Amino acid sequence: MDRLADLGEEAIQRIGSAPGGDRVLAAMAGTRDRLDDLQKRVRGLEELDKRVVSIERRLDKLEGKGKTSSSTTRKSPSSSTPRKSPGSGSG
Repeated sequence: MDRLADLGEEAIQRIGSAPGGDRVLAAMAGTRDRLDDLQKRVRGLEELDKRVVSIERRLDKLEGKGKTSSSTTRKSPSSSTPRKSPGSGSG
């Protein structure tokens, strides 16, 4: 293991001393930083997803209280229409 670690350190030193090697090392460090940032954001998205699910459940309960107990429900055209991606409409 020690030999492998030494070889890895030696390879990094050679990259740094090679022409353009400093740019390679800087890109590697930047990639590491961006990956760390991405991991933090993904963890935040997971938390937001849990919150959205909770809010949707609460909304379903609230909407269910005010409606009559008919077997079919109608929604107005202005509410809860599926979203379209930009540029996918007529026009």
